Amino acid sequence: MRRLFAALAVALALVAAPASAAPDPEPEPVVPADLTAKEVSFSGSGGLTLHGTVLSPRTPGERPGMVLVHGAGTGTPRTKLMGEAVEFARRGMSVLIYDKRSEGYSLFQRDYEQLADDALGAVAALREQDGIGKVGIWGLSEGGWVAPIAASRSPEIAFVVLVGANSLPPLRQQTWAVAAGLRKAGVSGSLVDRAEHNLYRVIADGGLFPEPYHDPEPVLAAVRQPVLSVWGTDDLLTPPVESPPVMAAALEKGGNRHYTFRFVADADHAAHRTPDGGVTRLPELAPGYADTVGSWVRQVVAGDPPTADVSGPEPAQASRTRQVEPPAWWESAPVQAAALVLFVVAFLAYPVVALVRRLRGASRVPGSRAARLVSAGGLVAVLGGFGYLFSVVMSGGKLASPGPLLAGRPVIWLALQGVAVAVAVATVLAALAWRRTRGGERARLGLLLAGGAVFIPWGLYWGLLLP
Repeated sequence: MRRLFAALAVALALVAAPASAAPDPEPEPVVPADLTAKEVSFSGSGGLTLHGTVLSPRTPGERPGMVLVHGAGTGTPRTKLMGEAVEFARRGMSVLIYDKRSEGYSLFQRDYEQLADDALGAVAALREQDGIGKVGIWGLSEGGWVAPIAASRSPEIAFVVLVGANSLPPLRQQTWAVAAGLRKAGVSGSLVDRAEHNLYRVIADGGLFPEPYHDPEPVLAAVRQPVLSVWGTDDLLTPPVESPPVMAAALEKGGNRHYTFRFVADADHAAHRTPDGGVTRLPELAPGYADTVGSWVRQVVAGDPPTADVSGPEPAQASRTRQVEPPAWWESAPVQAAALVLFVVAFLAYPVVALVRRLRGASRVPGSRAARLVSAGGLVAVLGGFGYLFSVVMSGGKLASPGPLLAGRPVIWLALQGVAVAVAVATVLAALAWRRTRGGERARLGLLLAGGAVFIPWGLYWGLLLP
């Protein structure tokens, strides 16, 4: 069942994903004349060789170092963080950026402990360079879960800088981000309140959402180094109002009050400039962000870390996150997969049996309109519902693409709901007719009704039969 659900998820995701041309190759990193660049290689988790670049200012003397840890993405090239590396190096640091692993990391597979091992290998490589003093670690987004793990395991890390970091579990963050994107697009009702939330729970239960229930709080409580955490006021991927107090409480629970929280105006999830409330990310960093990191690092390595310092404009968060509980047995991925098999068999068998009998020359098989509606409408509602839901989830972050809306409901979703209601009513009518049938037709209709009977609670669970 798990393999079936995985295959379904991949197939629907591929169908739902918009077609696009092959991505352009990453350009070679351009190093400004005022900086030096040195290529390095080091061993990550499992002995995997990773490659990176160390950017440094040309001025002589000892300087702090900082390793940059990517956000989510398979095999993300170091050039994605070149803008940050250049700006931090210009503030007096040696900065190591490296190509993220693709081995052992994918959309459905990742291990934060493994990524932390990679980061620790990068820290060791940077410490070996000439002119490097204390070394810290910087983590963006997913790196905000990884960097604290590395810091909690190594006293060689002198400080931690986090950007767009989340102190909530990944699954809770993701369901919020997609739901927030849908609400920003004007969507309300069961699609955003129930279907999107339940889909992620089932995906996680099927093993297709890696590290869904990772708890950052115990990790943060084990971090002893000074922490600088930065959030853009227009962060649409991490809840910027809820995350900071949870992070502060976790750090203080571990006795660490050397934390600094900064909120950057007109900045997105990665603290880049954004002209439209976080939807579009411009190449340049938000004004003041790099200066904040540079001055804070200098203060920390000088032995004077700030204590419980929080400042900046108030961030925007239109909706609260929701607790995401693991599904009960009846809503688990195997049960959902079994229901899908039942629907396909029950709804498809009804017309197929009739077709086979006619091809064999048998007399025309009688069938009621209600039964035909259950058969055709059930397939449309189930397959169309899953297909549309996956397509919405694929586009749900930042700026969702639910299609035309009517009273806050996507027209496509309303149409599928209409079909679902018709199937539920037709199931009741077909059940009344079943009592009058005999022989093979009774068995054929009985199988169809089994699918219809399961479809009604299934439709309620997925919001197809709810407003």
